[in-house]
Formats: sequence, structure tokens, C-alpha cells
Amino acid sequence: MFECTSAVVRGKSQPFEITKLELEDPRPDEVVIEVVGVGVCHTDIVVRDQYYPTPLPAVLGHEGAGVVLKVGSAVTKVVPGDHVVLAFGSCGKCENCQKGEAGYCLEFFGYNFGGGRSDGSTPYHCCNGERVSGCFFRQSSFGTHALATERNVVKIDKGVPLEIMGPLGCGISTGAGTVMNALRPVAGTSIAIFGAGSVGLAAVMAAKVVGCTTIVAVDINDGRLQLAKELGATHVINGRTGDVVKAIQELTGGLGVQYSLECTSIPAVFRQAVDCLRLTGVCALVGAAALGTEVTFDMNSILFGRTIRGVIEGESVPDTFIPQLIELWKQGRFPFDKLIEFYDLDEINEACAASESGKVLKPVLRPRKSA
Repeated sequence: MFECTSAVVRGKSQPFEITKLELEDPRPDEVVIEVVGVGVCHTDIVVRDQYYPTPLPAVLGHEGAGVVLKVGSAVTKVVPGDHVVLAFGSCGKCENCQKGEAGYCLEFFGYNFGGGRSDGSTPYHCCNGERVSGCFFRQSSFGTHALATERNVVKIDKGVPLEIMGPLGCGISTGAGTVMNALRPVAGTSIAIFGAGSVGLAAVMAAKVVGCTTIVAVDINDGRLQLAKELGATHVINGRTGDVVKAIQELTGGLGVQYSLECTSIPAVFRQAVDCLRLTGVCALVGAAALGTEVTFDMNSILFGRTIRGVIEGESVPDTFIPQLIELWKQGRFPFDKLIEFYDLDEINEACAASESGKVLKPVLRPRKSA
């Protein structure tokens, strides 16, 4: 057993509570990590508020990075002392996983949101006997220690600052990967990105990397739009100031953009992201809305060759994509660290509030400073 300090959410929309827990030793395919930094993601807040029904109380957190402390008997990928980023969970056995499409694992929801291992057990033990859900995204990294599987740990270079690397496990990879792996725009093309949060700004940076020459960022926060310009947006539009679709069409000679991303999970914004496309354009949906959220389109707008598609986890293979992003960061071509502000673990509720208000793009908790 490992003694750990974790942030536990006990009920729908309740604040996180800092709690002492015991974490089990790793099973044969598992890895225990000392968490150095963990990002706060929109999905953590969505689950705190029970838009997705992970059983509570629970330890959330799914953008962890840290140092391997102990490995299970069957683990060969990493050894104690290795630096790792923790990605999402997948079974590794289904047809989609076998094709390298782990983001579309047929068991994705259970592996990432089920609140425990596949056998229903949770690795956490509370002093009063209360069941505390774990294995959130196969890591539950809102704490000093996390339990992951060999499959979702990504070994990284020890020479990079570990405390900033956690967001590469989800939000940053989602934005960048949607551009680089899913949409794959060629140099000289146009793209509009709706929502200039951490996911959207990662997409802006990726669009610049791949050579898009018209990169439009849309948001209602002028500070975020200014940062989008610094990171590579060629044009910015405040969604409160007029007809966004018309503005994008005017920027593109009346045609519309070839690609768009919807990162806000707001149905009306999703409609704009589709309507701003030129004929044969592609819109990628990455914003996570509450289950049951619906949106409407003019069917004729889709009939003329436009495509709408969802994208999970940037369609990345974490073991290769995360190191690629790190190399781009080293070269100064993917400065995702500009999005980060640090908080101690016991400041997690302040970090969540700052993220929800738009004050901070990517809060990162440093659990060891609160232990």
C-alpha cells in the first residue's frame, strides 16, 4: 500500500476535499506514479458536475505526469525512476485498438469513466471503509500518487520539465491531434477554431505547425483572442460582436473555410462551425456536452459535400504523438507552456473556478507541494 493525499469529490457539483487515502500496490499490468504535475481539464469539471455519471465519491484527474515508483510483475515498458505522462485508458484488444484507434476503443467509456478496474474493484481504500472510485482515465491523478496501466503510461525524456507535461495526456493532445492526426490540413489551407481555451489554442498552434495560412480563432474573451494571435492565429473574431459565419466568409473570399473545430460544446456555436465551411469542408467536434445534448442543422448545408465528424483524444497514439509534441515544444514551435498557471493540490477548487471563468487557460496542480 501507498499512503497518498488526493482530491476527492463526494457529490454532484460539490467542492473537492483533500483526503488521506491508501492506494494499492500495482497488479501485474499496473504502474504506481508519484505525481509531479496534473492539469485540470474541462472533463474533470464535467464529471464533478455529473454530466457523465462516474460513481462518486471519486478521485478524478486525467492529465498527470510524474515519476514511476513501482511496476507490476508483467510490466516491461517502464521501470522505477522513469518520467512519464499519463494518457487515457483503452482495452488494447478490440478491433479499433488493434487498428491503432485507441480513442475509439469499444470499451472506452467503461475504461475511463467507470470508476474502477474492469473487475469492478477500486485501488483506493478510505480509513472509514467508504468506497472511493478510482481508475479515472486509468490514472485518477488528482493526488500525490496515481495508479495507471502499462498501456497508458508514456515514457518521456528526463531532460524536460516534468511538471508542465501532464496536459499533453489529454487536452493539449486533443487540440493538436485533431488538426494533425484527424483533419490533416495541407499547407496553404484555411481553418476556423471555435473556442480559444487550451484545446482550441493547441489547435491554433498545430495549424501553424502544419502550414495553414488562414487560421481564424473565435471566442468571446478578448484576452484569449490576443493570445491566439501570439500563438499563430492570422485572424480573430469575438463571437459577441456580430455574425461570425458572415465574418469568416468575408475573410475567405465568400467561400468559407476548409476546416473547422468546435471546442465549446455549445450547440449554437457548433452550428456556426458547420455553417462557416466551404463546400466539401470538414468540421471536427471535440467539445464534450452533457449526455443528451442535441443540435440542429439545415440538411442542405450538409448535402453539398460538407462533413461533420467527432474526434476523441485527437486520434493520437500517445506513445508516439506525445514525444512528437515535446520535440516541437523544444524547438519553440509548440509553446503550450504559455497556457499554464500552477496551483498547489489544496488549491484545486480555486483552480477549477479559474478555469470555468476563463481566467486561466490550463491550471496545473503540483501535488507534492501540498503533501
